Amino acid sequence: MSVRSKSSKAWLNEHVNDHYVHKAQKDGYRARAAYKLLEINEKDKLINSGTVLADLGSAPGSWSQAAAQLVGSSGHVFALDILPMEPVEGVSFIQGDFREDSVLAEFESLLDNRPLDLVICDMAPNMSGNAVTDQARSFYLCELALDFAANHLKQGGNFLVKVFQGSGYQEYMAAMREIFTSVQTRKPQASRNRSSEIYLLGKNKR
Repeated sequence: MSVRSKSSKAWLNEHVNDHYVHKAQKDGYRARAAYKLLEINEKDKLINSGTVLADLGSAPGSWSQAAAQLVGSSGHVFALDILPMEPVEGVSFIQGDFREDSVLAEFESLLDNRPLDLVICDMAPNMSGNAVTDQARSFYLCELALDFAANHLKQGGNFLVKVFQGSGYQEYMAAMREIFTSVQTRKPQASRNRSSEIYLLGKNKR
């Protein structure tokens, strides 16, 4: 039987004692990430009753769960991920690789030309352990998400995306500023302090 590394033991210990993990279990969310979206939404009021949004990289579905509750019966959540996702009431889901044109076309067909109020993206690549490679993969996904948002958001729409600070961060911020009138950073309390993740919020698509 293999001996767990110190880092995996530390992660397991942190996870078991994590306030948000326990809260997610109690509240019925599939992951603690739900509270990141809820906290940002509390501040920025991105999702309201009637909002139509796309959730990119949605599995296991905690963001879709939270969003579906907030949009209510008059709104709609469209979700996409390469991984399978258990159904969420009020969410239309397509499983497929966001990098493939055929999958994107299928997702666009599901949208049926509905202009989106909001695009949310909590995607991260499968980590290889090579920091340079992982950072490049992460920003490639973020660039695809930004391109999707630019093409499908209505004028005045908003875009929330997870990025990792490091190489490519400033260039990505600059690309967002070309599309949105304001770009702000958000670091919700549910985001672990040691993580380099940060959320960028593009408001009011030009």
